[in-house]
Amino acid sequence: MTVLTAIIVIGMLATAGVLISGIVSMAQGGEFDQRHGHQLMFARVGLQGITLLLLLLALFVVAR
Repeated sequence: MTVLTAIIVIGMLATAGVLISGIVSMAQGGEFDQRHGHQLMFARVGLQGITLLLLLLALFVVAR
């Protein structure tokens, strides 16, 4: 269970990192935001979904 917990924490940190990068990119604007803004938010949603699925898996394992 410790490995799954570590992966969940890494997923949470990755999600937060991409979210902060996207917010900073949007606040500054410019060419980088125009090219990568949507990619960053898409990556955030994907990481958030994967992390949520892993969290649900961990809860299922604990409940058994």
